[in-house]
Amino acid sequence: MTQIDQPAGRLTMEALLQDPVEPASFDAKRRDLAAAIRAKASDAHRYLLVFRFIVFNLAAFALLGAAYAQGWPEIVLAADSTGLSVAIAAVFLGGFAICARKIWRISTELNCGRNFDPHRQSWAATYLAEVAGREAGSRAITASALKVRLANRISVVRHIANSLVLLGLIGTVIGFVIALSGVDPGAVGDVRNITPMVTNLLQGMSVALYTTLVGAVLNLWLTVNYHILMGGTVKLLGGLIAIGEANA
Repeated sequence: MTQIDQPAGRLTMEALLQDPVEPASFDAKRRDLAAAIRAKASDAHRYLLVFRFIVFNLAAFALLGAAYAQGWPEIVLAADSTGLSVAIAAVFLGGFAICARKIWRISTELNCGRNFDPHRQSWAATYLAEVAGREAGSRAITASALKVRLANRISVVRHIANSLVLLGLIGTVIGFVIALSGVDPGAVGDVRNITPMVTNLLQGMSVALYTTLVGAVLNLWLTVNYHILMGGTVKLLGGLIAIGEANA
């Protein structure tokens, strides 16, 4: 008798090799085994996009925790008298939340594409309804429009990431303004005025440097997340077009 994996109900390769079977029966069992292997591979990649997102951000938060243990965030907050570093961090958290939600949605749609069901509401079903019965040229135009729509859906994360750098540059300018506002060329000769000017200069330089640092680091963090999101979106686009062409 052919061995069967009882818990999963799957045929094993050893069973196919050991049992003498007819060619037609062997082909059927081989197809069943191939289908089972494909199903197992599909399950393994079911939430691969979310897994990549989680792994990267766990590593990033671990580095942030190490920096917190060294007291670096407190130094930044104490040196930035304008509070712009806190504003940059708040913008980052907003972009991070948007990115996480979009990654979950893209991952869900990827799963719907792998297990396509035309009767289930999904982007794949919507795209199939749009291209049904159309000629190749019309389907190509619809595919281009789909590409634009998907790119527009994730562009907000890229814009937020870019705004972090711009906010850091604004902090740089504000810091230099603070630093230079306390400098009085006419009072440089008076020793009593040197200390206030140096204090003001150091305060302004701290604002300039720390806001630039915070903006650059958080921009890098969110940009990597955006590229993870973009990779999943490109894969989804290819899957949707493939479904449309297969069912055209």
